[in-house]
Amino acid sequence: MDYGKVFSQALDKLKEEGRYRVFADIRRNRGRFPTAHHFDGDSARPITVWCSNDYLGMGQHPAVLEAMHEAIDMAGAGSGGTRNISGTTHYHVELETELADLHGKEAALVFTSAYVANDTTLATLAKLLPGLVIFSDAKNHASMIAGIRHGSCEKHIWRHNDLADLEARLRKADPSAPKVIAFESVYSMDGSMAPIGAICDLASKYGALTYLDEVHAVGLYGPRGGGLAERDGVMQRVDIINGTLAKGFGIMGGYIAGSRDLCDAIRSYAPGFIFTTSLAPAIAAGAVTSIRHLKNSSVERERHQERARVLKAKLEAASLPVMRNPSHIVPLLVGDPVLTKKITDALLARFNIYVQPINYPTVPRGTERLRITPQPQHTDKDMDRLVSALTTLWGELGIPLERQVEAAE
Repeated sequence: MDYGKVFSQALDKLKEEGRYRVFADIRRNRGRFPTAHHFDGDSARPITVWCSNDYLGMGQHPAVLEAMHEAIDMAGAGSGGTRNISGTTHYHVELETELADLHGKEAALVFTSAYVANDTTLATLAKLLPGLVIFSDAKNHASMIAGIRHGSCEKHIWRHNDLADLEARLRKADPSAPKVIAFESVYSMDGSMAPIGAICDLASKYGALTYLDEVHAVGLYGPRGGGLAERDGVMQRVDIINGTLAKGFGIMGGYIAGSRDLCDAIRSYAPGFIFTTSLAPAIAAGAVTSIRHLKNSSVERERHQERARVLKAKLEAASLPVMRNPSHIVPLLVGDPVLTKKITDALLARFNIYVQPINYPTVPRGTERLRITPQPQHTDKDMDRLVSALTTLWGELGIPLERQVEAAE
């Protein structure tokens, strides 16, 4: 077999479909976010970032940076191994205590990423609960889908946020079988929100555990940043919460929070946890500081929500195709992978604006989009520059505005 030819043809296929992804070489400017520098060969030029998942800019917060510097000076660079061997440091213990408190749970367990936390936990639940049936929302993240597949248990996919469809499937299931309802709070590509309380009602009625991915909500919603479940006052009804340290908290890593026995069982049985080197102490220390700050400060959350509302209003006033939703996510529908790439390339090359195209398989074919993430640090002037650039490109590319607006709605 000509292995090289196989790889080359696979890449050619992506390029022909307009789905080949190019990494932008950027370096964020400390203390001046959302500005960054884009490197192209030997040259570098200033740009404005509009697609960061560091939603609140906490990765730039002085207290977070100070905590990370202090941890490096105190403990060094790496953790030294897996948690079971030599990689459990005091920073990890502090972090799990803060996370359990954040979600009102008995315990928490930290992973190297929220993807690993989802994949590992859901797969391990299937091993711990023989005969498990998982009910998965149709728009769940790839990490949840991977975990369910790796668990090799019975699964049912219910229509996105459709409670009637979920209940119909629960009703048909074996009443004696263990069940898990897996869903997200804020869906990152559309910006839709789950009816968490109503899903918990169905879980209680049919004897199911609830598994909630709060990745795009922790730090951003709730009086202390506990997520959408905290905002809605139903956090205590959710059995297992998955979250990230890489978005609202601005660092990296993932976790689950739940009962002490649940977290201990995952810790003891999950290969994705047992055989992985733990997060560096500096990362854990930065996350602890970020979480503690956001537990006591709502300024960042309030400003973030205000910025999202303002940008959506400016885009809609310009007749640009905003996909309306109740969250902080600002998706702009294009509906064609080639056009989407042309727009984002032109934004960077001509206007010094950085937005990444979102294509299949992240979103369904025909719904390709720009996913814009306004942050507290974006100014009205930044927004006006973005809207002006987008309006110019929409006109140059001949994309009909009104048709796109209707499709987005």
